Amino acid sequence: MTAPPSGLRALLPDLAPWRASVDFRRLWLSGLITNFGSFLTFVALPVQIKELTGSAAAVGAIGAVELVPLIVFGLYGGALADAWDKRKLIVWTEAGQGVLAVVLLVNALLPSPALWPLYLVAACSSALGSVQRPALDSLMPRIVAHEHLPAAASLNSLRWQVGGVAGPALAGVVVAYAGLGWAYAVDLVTFAVSVVFCVRLSPSPASHEARKPSLRSILEGGRYAWSRKELLGTYVIDIAAMFFAMPLAVLPFLADELDAEWSLGLMYASIPAGALLVSLTSGWTSRMHRHGRIVVVSAALWGLAIAAAGVCGNVWLVLLFLVVGGGCDMVSGIFRGAMWNQTIPDELRGRLAGIELLSYSVGPQLGQVWVGGMAAWRGVRTSVWSGGLLCVGAVGLMALCLPKLMTYDVRTNEHAVRLRDQRTAAAQAQTEAQTEGEAQTEGEAQTQTRTQTETA
Repeated sequence: MTAPPSGLRALLPDLAPWRASVDFRRLWLSGLITNFGSFLTFVALPVQIKELTGSAAAVGAIGAVELVPLIVFGLYGGALADAWDKRKLIVWTEAGQGVLAVVLLVNALLPSPALWPLYLVAACSSALGSVQRPALDSLMPRIVAHEHLPAAASLNSLRWQVGGVAGPALAGVVVAYAGLGWAYAVDLVTFAVSVVFCVRLSPSPASHEARKPSLRSILEGGRYAWSRKELLGTYVIDIAAMFFAMPLAVLPFLADELDAEWSLGLMYASIPAGALLVSLTSGWTSRMHRHGRIVVVSAALWGLAIAAAGVCGNVWLVLLFLVVGGGCDMVSGIFRGAMWNQTIPDELRGRLAGIELLSYSVGPQLGQVWVGGMAAWRGVRTSVWSGGLLCVGAVGLMALCLPKLMTYDVRTNEHAVRLRDQRTAAAQAQTEAQTEGEAQTEGEAQTQTRTQTETA
């Protein structure tokens, strides 16, 4: 088989992190497996609440019970990630998610399943996920070389997007034809397999500079984020984009207005499909340096794509613009992640990952309230296109107010240069220590050989 042409190879995902780091491979496979199981529960849980209550409000309440744990444990989880062994934190939270899957399975098998365990599991799952995510994010720069971090972000995004497209489709089939119990059972199995991969990760103890988890340490992370205006820009731009221009809550009504109820599933899949296309052609991201400008431009293009989807009256054009929007959002996410991983000191990385978790999780949650309220007030399509334009305006305003974001260059940024030099020095010291150890071992062997010769 001939090698792909250089032009195509330049677009394909950069597999350098996968080849260089066994821990990255284990973590990637763990996430891929558990992601499919999580999407089964993501679909099955609201379906079961709908079956038990027949109330749309009861289904929507899932987001409400998830929001508070997300905020509280996201910040505390960041402090824990800095103070504890990250591998242990990942393993225990993954095992905890498996226990929650057991609760759902047992409840589903009861003759009369109860409603309250579903909300309890949703809240606990949100808390465990919020504790685990900062540990996962802050572990990445430890197991991946500094220059490979953008490629690692692309590969991780690819993993999530494969799950985002295929997971709901598989979940719909399992729930419809096998039942809720099977969905929860498969989710449990995926968590068990994931724990096996996570246990085999190398230990990742806390940095010696790390503080114990406390309100003071959390505030220290907040002060650092505030002092880094380019980082602050990535947070507020992501929040603005998700708050104003995330149309998921009104897609069922948009499909009705377009007289295309059949397109609802395609609408839900369009945004992750666009993100998946970017991930599959992300080889170019490793050669980009002005990450801040790319974040701003791609977030603005996301808003424009969503606005266009709201204006169009043709369902196929709506789907096209949703795909384009998903791709733009993915580009923004890749370079936000690169900026975070390549500039934040190791002893603060967990707490900053907690703040990042809030920036890309709270925005969509609150955005559903915004777009739903606008749809009730001004109409569905108006809520979509106006939200897209407001996103563009908010992104432009943030770019003007935070010029350091626009001038960020990973080659010259003082924080990126410092971390790059630290990792280079650490690698050199490790190599020198290894060489010295080999030389010492060789010298001892030669001495032993001479002694044996003289004795003989």
